[in-house]
Amino acid sequence: METTAFTAPAGDAAGRLDLVVSREVPGLTRSAAQRLIDEGHVTVNGRVERASLKLRGGEEVRVTVPPPVPAEPAAETIPREILYEDEDVVVVNKPAGMVVHQGAGNSTGTLVNALLGHCDDLSGIGGELRPGIVHRIDKDTSGILVAAKNDRAHQSLS
Repeated sequence: METTAFTAPAGDAAGRLDLVVSREVPGLTRSAAQRLIDEGHVTVNGRVERASLKLRGGEEVRVTVPPPVPAEPAAETIPREILYEDEDVVVVNKPAGMVVHQGAGNSTGTLVNALLGHCDDLSGIGGELRPGIVHRIDKDTSGILVAAKNDRAHQSLS
């Protein structure tokens, strides 16, 4: 884990905790700062606080960034509705509420995890995080997705 400590700037330069943390810690976005605060990795004068806390300046802030979680999706046995499958593609009905591939806060329970649990021959063109994924739809949207089982099919579909 990497820890950064700083004194909140005085006067008008101070503001919401999440904004100050994202300004003071190099490479940290506001959403990443909010996530670290929500997870209890940021303290102000030794106390865990809310992201919306207004700093006045002079407070001691400690930010601990945990090590990254491995990015490779794992096969999971997740119920899924396969509409069609052959040696090149698998067509699946994605339910609303399911994330298509891993992202911030979603490392399990994704459609990619379900597909890896169903077949082990997905295209590698999408990279480690998105094997076989040619297109995606939002988490809260249900619908049909086509996943490529080999690179040739992926290139043709793209």
